[in-house]
Amino acid sequence: METTFKLDLSAIILAGGYSSRMGTDKALIEIQGVPLLQRTATLIQAYADSVYIITPWIERYQTIVSSHCHLLREICPSGETQGPLVAFAQGLVYVKTEWVFLLACDLPNLTPFVIEGWLKTLDQVSPEAMAYLPRHPKGWEPLCGFYRSSCLTSLENFIDGGGRSFQQWLEFHPVEELFVSDRSVLFNCNTPTDLQYLISVDY
Repeated sequence: METTFKLDLSAIILAGGYSSRMGTDKALIEIQGVPLLQRTATLIQAYADSVYIITPWIERYQTIVSSHCHLLREICPSGETQGPLVAFAQGLVYVKTEWVFLLACDLPNLTPFVIEGWLKTLDQVSPEAMAYLPRHPKGWEPLCGFYRSSCLTSLENFIDGGGRSFQQWLEFHPVEELFVSDRSVLFNCNTPTDLQYLISVDY
């Protein structure tokens, strides 16, 4: 995919959930013959200098993502994942760019048009803002938005203190709202019902 957008941007894709509500690995669910993780990685690769996929299951995904993506093994001391906040921190260690685009692996409605619209506004974000995220009635949408890589120290300190909630961590920092005109682009495919709805409506 060719693009004229080349910003100081990396991307982290989280693929460490157990997909318990779906009953099968969401990252491998195919939409129009393409696994969701592969779809997301291919999409964002056109805009990011580096794409990092953090997961406990590197072997499961290495055949479906481009060799240009960096598969990072999530460190799980207890044998189970510690949640998306910890996974984000582990991936953020590798980021060298000013901004990082954090994504869940299951965002089937995200498009180049939407991403390019967001990127056009990224340079307008206040220098004080640590993150640039969509908002929902209960807080921020942390798994589809932009973070300054300089947040790593704060993030690690929060985790070391026992914190695991994105919402609680973000309360301590200035966050600027990323306005989303069509909320359907943030749709996550979490359950078999979600999948059936997605297939019937959009595909």
